[in-house]
Amino acid sequence: MVIEAFDRVHLDGTGIDRITEDEVVAVVRDALSRGRGGRIITPNVDILRRASIDPEARRHLDDADLIVADGMPLIWASKLGGAPLPERVAGSSLIWSLSRGLGRDDRSIFVIGGAPAPRTITADPEAPLRTAVDLEGAAARARAALAGATVEVPTIGASALAGPTAEVPIVGRRRSSAAGAVTVREVRASGAVRAAVRLAAASPGLRIAGAVSPPFGFERDETSYAEVCRQVADARPDLVFVGLGFPKQELVIERLRRQLPAAWFVGCGAAVNFVAGDVHRAPRWMQRTGLEWAHRLSTEPRRLAGRYLRHDAPYALRLLARAPRRRSRRA
Repeated sequence: MVIEAFDRVHLDGTGIDRITEDEVVAVVRDALSRGRGGRIITPNVDILRRASIDPEARRHLDDADLIVADGMPLIWASKLGGAPLPERVAGSSLIWSLSRGLGRDDRSIFVIGGAPAPRTITADPEAPLRTAVDLEGAAARARAALAGATVEVPTIGASALAGPTAEVPIVGRRRSSAAGAVTVREVRASGAVRAAVRLAAASPGLRIAGAVSPPFGFERDETSYAEVCRQVADARPDLVFVGLGFPKQELVIERLRRQLPAAWFVGCGAAVNFVAGDVHRAPRWMQRTGLEWAHRLSTEPRRLAGRYLRHDAPYALRLLARAPRRRSRRA
């Protein structure tokens, strides 16, 4: 499916949809109601740079139904070029807004990504204990009760626990709230499960078809790769968030689209880690002023310094310097 309702702003050979985050959600909800699937890609400076020199990266962009700008330098370049994009549409924001939108239609999501190593959470011992995902739902209720609030947490599908990547609850010590009203116990769950629970708790009506945090390097083992894809295909979600980083997540999406042509897919990078609480996103003022990259660099300097400082920063400066020439050519 090709989305033709929105003009595209061209930056260094990449057409980016002139669309707001709310409009993205509306497009996806409408397409799902018509039985149409699709793919969203959220290029930042790094992805745009790679697409300018790598045909494989370019292929992923060309295959997308919606391309939205995840990076303030792209917004600035569009304004300098005389064809302003309306706003930044980040994958780390879309994961929340799309989940809320699909919740209004009682639809389902599948979450791929996050830390495979489980972390401890707390759960209500009176809740059903069939799976670790059930325990996650109980944990959300327990936290709400401890805070003096009431919240309905949707049931999460057992497919999240299918296969060799299943989450296994580990029961630990029990403790009581100060008021003695709620007793909780400790369990463990991966990043994908914790992210799915938080999305479900914040999105009334949303169903979780499954969640899996593949081990590092799973894509190099065909058996593991096929098992992850089988779990997603068997769950038949309406939308799949794939947070494995570019371009690994795009290759997973490419493979899954053949099995789930009516579903939507979003490559969302670090968004699953953000939602799970394993990585903290930059403060809003840094997001608004285009300094989110500096926050990411400060949290992962060894991994990101070469990419950001040696490659992405010079490319961003060139992109901004060329933008006024695009304006003059249109004039």
